[in-house]
Amino acid sequence: MGLEVNGKTIETNENGYMANLEDWNKDVAEAIASKEGIELTDRHWDVINYLRDEYVDNNGNQPNNRVMVKELGKRWGEKINTKTLFDLFPGTPSKQAGKIAGLPESMRKGGY
Repeated sequence: MGLEVNGKTIETNENGYMANLEDWNKDVAEAIASKEGIELTDRHWDVINYLRDEYVDNNGNQPNNRVMVKELGKRWGEKINTKTLFDLFPGTPSKQAGKIAGLPESMRKGGY
C-alpha cells in the first residue's frame, strides 16, 4: 500500500501507518490528515510534534491519551481533558495523531 505525496509514493501498511519514519515530512502529514478528514491547526501540530519528539527522543515511547492530556495541558498552560484531544483527533487521539505524525502503528488497546 502507499500514499502519493508530491510525486513520491510513501509506503504504508494496510491501516495507513507509514512503514518508514524517515519518509515523514509536513506534506506527508497534511496528506494523511486529509485522508483522515482533519484540517491541521496549530494545536494539531503541537500534538503531532509532541508525539514525534516522544518517539524519537524517548526510546520509541508512544504516550496514551491520559499522558497526552497531562503533558499537552502543561504545554498549553491550561487544564484540558480527553474531549479536548478527541475534538482534534476524533479517531482515538493517540493513534490517529500518531498516524499523522508518521509513527508506527501502536498495538495497545484503548486510550488509557
